[in-house]
Amino acid sequence: MKPDVKEVAIFGMLGALMYASKIMMDLLPNIHLIGVFIVATTVVYRKKALYPLYIFVFVTGLFSGFATWWIAYLYIWTVLWVMAMLIPKNLPKKNAPVVYMSVCALHGMIYGILYAPVQALIFGLDFKASMTWIVAGLPWDVIHAVSNFICGLLIVPIITVLRQAEKLTRKP
Repeated sequence: MKPDVKEVAIFGMLGALMYASKIMMDLLPNIHLIGVFIVATTVVYRKKALYPLYIFVFVTGLFSGFATWWIAYLYIWTVLWVMAMLIPKNLPKKNAPVVYMSVCALHGMIYGILYAPVQALIFGLDFKASMTWIVAGLPWDVIHAVSNFICGLLIVPIITVLRQAEKLTRKP
């Protein structure tokens, strides 16, 4: 699973692109392209998609601070990667866009639930307080889910571009 030099460059650029897209869209709460890039890179690179994902996570911590909120980033995006890995490789082309978009939307919807264990541990929340925290965040999770679904329209075009780039850079 060790990346070669070409992949190191590609994965570094993809991780940086994920971070740049997040920064560019920071004014829009819970609207970003991170899920789009994670699903697209997972479809194309499978296990190696973890490299750009964790480059993004590390760069986010580096520039935004390795604070308590960052701890959940160590696993929360990996959950989306796992969800994308579970999508069948031989998915019919006509179904692929909706499946990819739905996976992104589902991750957006459960984001608060996935984040809750870290909140509970760090702030000493009991079950009731954790449930209150999750419910209070539901409107933001709905925004996250809807925006992930809409932004998911970009997944198939990104997959196409990544696959074309792979063909162009293959050694003869």
